[in-house]
Amino acid sequence: MPHSTASYPGAIAAAVLLLAACSGGSGDTPAPQAPPVLGVERVFPNLSFTAPVAMLQAPGDSSRWFVVEQAGRVRLFANNAQVPAFGDFVDISGRVTSSGEMGLLGMAFHPAFPANPRVYLSYTNTTAGRVSRISEFTSTDGGLTLDASSERILLVIDQPESNHNGGHIAFGPDGYLYIGMGDGGGANDMHGTIGNGQLMTTMLGKMLRIDVSPASGYGIPPTNPSSGNPLCGAAGGAQHCPEIYASGFRNPWRWSFDRQNGQLWVGDVGQYALEEIDRVTLGGNYGWRCFEGTLATGFACGASPNLLPPVAEYRRSEGRSVTGGYVYRGKAIAGLAGRYVFGDYATGRIWHMASDTQPTALMTGGFASRLSIASFGEGDDGELYVVHYGGQLYRLTGS
Repeated sequence: MPHSTASYPGAIAAAVLLLAACSGGSGDTPAPQAPPVLGVERVFPNLSFTAPVAMLQAPGDSSRWFVVEQAGRVRLFANNAQVPAFGDFVDISGRVTSSGEMGLLGMAFHPAFPANPRVYLSYTNTTAGRVSRISEFTSTDGGLTLDASSERILLVIDQPESNHNGGHIAFGPDGYLYIGMGDGGGANDMHGTIGNGQLMTTMLGKMLRIDVSPASGYGIPPTNPSSGNPLCGAAGGAQHCPEIYASGFRNPWRWSFDRQNGQLWVGDVGQYALEEIDRVTLGGNYGWRCFEGTLATGFACGASPNLLPPVAEYRRSEGRSVTGGYVYRGKAIAGLAGRYVFGDYATGRIWHMASDTQPTALMTGGFASRLSIASFGEGDDGELYVVHYGGQLYRLTGS
């Protein structure tokens, strides 16, 4: 794929910042103490999962954990260090196509759960063509389990290839459901004349935002950039999709909101050269396939003014598949508060940087966890965990 070192539109005209393993970027206010050196320790040692891809707690409930398995099951267990076994929260494996990058990829509790007993799942289905589904399920027993027969399919998106499904979902501080979608897969986003990432009549390559409050279907938040347009169908629409919140993504694999200020952080998987971290804002365009990180691809990508640069990136010498994380808001690791933590699935490296780091920081070094980092998890107390795709769970530590 051709690349050049053309300047990224809108990027700060300054040298790229080289960050050591625990350095923090170019924040305006120096950290009051040296950033910590990170580590990991295994937790819940009696438990092992099959291809886990997410770990989360229900809103305001620190007594239990939920682990999403790619094949279509959600496990739950007590938040007890020596818990002997897990149970099933829901099993939809019969309707999930799971291989490679497909499967049950995301889960989100309604913010008022369990008083509002709805839970949302994001998964790949190939019953009638390959699609991503965003579905609502209901708990009928006070939040103990999820009724698999209660599925209400909200959103269906055609997937031309088996990779880059994205699939992470989460509620934002505004109460709307956010959905990360990859560019449709394959290499170089070779879909149509400008690729899906820059095509506003498709939901692929986008961060979506919808309102799940209607009794049927879904609504569009009034501040979405194209909120007045007709809803897009599975294959897209004739006008700009009103579901789009932000655009220009290749494969947003794990992202989160800073629980203190609501900032949206996205890890976007690169192609051949760079992995990137984006701070995402309403209506922002983050460059793919015009750019991979800060490198111009040379591919036609339409008229795309005001492309926004990544806040950080790293080269293939450091990793090959970014996993987005969280801004740390816990109390156990001195000096990590307010720093964004993320990692790489392929090399297991973990980095952290100041949340006010200015574009574009080049990350190097990092902590070598030796884990296949499928996801990070955030407890209700703000502490962070690492989901190892090999089946185990770890807590982030620091000194």
